Amino acid sequence: MSEFYQKSMTYLEKFVPPKLHPLWRHPAGPKTIFFWAPAFKWGLVIAGIADLTRPADAISPAQTVALAATGVVWSRYSLVIIPKNYSLFSVNVFVAITQIYQLYRAISYQYELKKERTLLVE
Repeated sequence: MSEFYQKSMTYLEKFVPPKLHPLWRHPAGPKTIFFWAPAFKWGLVIAGIADLTRPADAISPAQTVALAATGVVWSRYSLVIIPKNYSLFSVNVFVAITQIYQLYRAISYQYELKKERTLLVE
């Protein structure tokens, strides 16, 4: 499969405009996994944005914390590795932001629920 991929990239390079050659040949460019992994990870960001319409009682705080932590850790990692991968950095920042906001919604919901219960007991 690797040989097929390499031959495909070599063939496709003929069609890349000269202005885009620096991007194409970059160590984290489209010819490498360093480009494609973050590209597909945007699916998590899209799913996180779609979940903003989900009722707050249906949010899993544990899952949200795990995804937010993953976003933060991988954001840091993407700036430490060589080559620096700004695409990976940006997608992980967005994963972290969407999940932190979801966590805020879940905690706010739990707080309001607790507040209502306290008022009912009094």
